[in-house]
Amino acid sequence: MKGDASPVRPEPDAPVADWHSYVHLRANTKGRHREFWHHVSGCRRWLVAERDTVSHEVFSVVDAASLKRGGGT
Repeated sequence: MKGDASPVRPEPDAPVADWHSYVHLRANTKGRHREFWHHVSGCRRWLVAERDTVSHEVFSVVDAASLKRGGGT
């Protein structure tokens, strides 16, 4: 697992404070949210899973590449 999939990557020339927030600061809230997963033992693709961090219930999983192309959830 790589973590929360909701932060938006800053532009390359963004201020250092924006990059610090993007790389280091996470809310780690309880409940339903999206996060990156790497399917290491299978297809080796990056996936975006929407799950509840308390119950571990998974609501959806999509290929992360499809989100970049405008598909997915």
